[in-house]
Amino acid sequence: MWKIVFTALAALFAVGFGALAGGFQNVDMNDEGVQNALNFAVVEHNKATNDLYLSQVAEVVTAQRQVVSGMKYVITVRMAKTPCRKDNADNVCAIHQDPLKAQPYQCTFTVWSRPWLNDIRLVKQEC
Repeated sequence: MWKIVFTALAALFAVGFGALAGGFQNVDMNDEGVQNALNFAVVEHNKATNDLYLSQVAEVVTAQRQVVSGMKYVITVRMAKTPCRKDNADNVCAIHQDPLKAQPYQCTFTVWSRPWLNDIRLVKQEC
């Protein structure tokens, strides 16, 4: 009986404090893993679009991570277009200041990282 009560109380406290084991947790954007995941996602996003110009992150909306067999990051960002063409991707480009040219849009990237295997994958993107 006490075991059931203790288990129920532990689950209640875990849910109440947002600390479910294996669940998503908010993470600071300065975290190196988040930065690596976001940079990878943006490169993959730019490769997949038919646009002639690169897009960059204008603002990070949320960043979360989940411990899986590795780390899963779910990052929601506002993206915007730059004046840099994809064929000249070596340049670091600022986002257009004119909102009509920047054409901002929102994306959610899900990235799975296993650094010990040197493996990182963009498993989902919704823009």
